[in-house]
Amino acid sequence: MPRRKPAATASSHMRRAIASAAARLMAEHGIGDYGMAKRKAARSLGVGEGEALPTNEEIEVELRAWQSLYQEDEQRERLHDLRTTALEVMQALADFRPYLTGAALDGTAGRYSAIEIDLFADSSKDVEIALLSHGISYETMPNRRPDIDAQLRLDWNDLPVLINVFPLVAERHLSKGVAGSRGRHRARASAVEELLREAEK
Repeated sequence: MPRRKPAATASSHMRRAIASAAARLMAEHGIGDYGMAKRKAARSLGVGEGEALPTNEEIEVELRAWQSLYQEDEQRERLHDLRTTALEVMQALADFRPYLTGAALDGTAGRYSAIEIDLFADSSKDVEIALLSHGISYETMPNRRPDIDAQLRLDWNDLPVLINVFPLVAERHLSKGVAGSRGRHRARASAVEELLREAEK
């Protein structure tokens, strides 16, 4: 009579399967939200809500592996385009102390990824006025985060750009892990320039 796998081992295998399926959804279908991807992957595998789902970090490992196997050249070119465009946006909006964040920064950006930039301003209206003065059209997105003043979406070089406008005072708290900064990696324009130089070596 065959032995049953220990529950911990079976659970570990299921977490890995969910992480892999979630990574595939993110890479192939442009789902940018880890929570949504893991829930959809779990449902597709018939996993109940009581099961422990993989962490974002586990999914990121699988996502990087997937992109390396199936999208390496495409992903490298997309990442370069996103970072180059991000730098242009950051330079145009330098008065608002821009930081690049999200998939374009951490290197997991795929064919559907948007550029994510955090700005810090006395008022989100100041950012909107600056965009209009540059002749840049944008749309205001529904904002469900209390730590953000506004979320804007625009296109730059035919690439989607998502901008989060934080209160100016929030930047002072980044090093203290508050104002939404916990677990959120950010990079100034100089760091983005360094990433682009490193990629060319």
